[in-house]
Amino acid sequence: MVTEALFVRLEAKAGKEAAVEKFLKDALPAVQAERDTPAWFAIRMGQSSFAIFDAFPDEAGRQAHLSGRVAAALMKEAPELLAESPHIDRADVLAAKLPH
Repeated sequence: MVTEALFVRLEAKAGKEAAVEKFLKDALPAVQAERDTPAWFAIRMGQSSFAIFDAFPDEAGRQAHLSGRVAAALMKEAPELLAESPHIDRADVLAAKLPH
């Protein structure tokens, strides 16, 4: 069961939309290797708007993800790719349906 989540909003710089999309797609293998990240979605919400939604079994899993490879790479690439810093919302999961 997941109890914790993150919703990260990303706004690409003009002309960097394809690079943000590629970054998110390329992040999947690293996230798949995270034992405590059972749900992760990279989402495009418009021409230059993207988001990441992920869920975790507990706070330790969320913290491990926040200190993991994808988060580090995102913060390193943010000045080049994003119009503003990523906006990170922490959330509590009230109910979820995930594949077993």
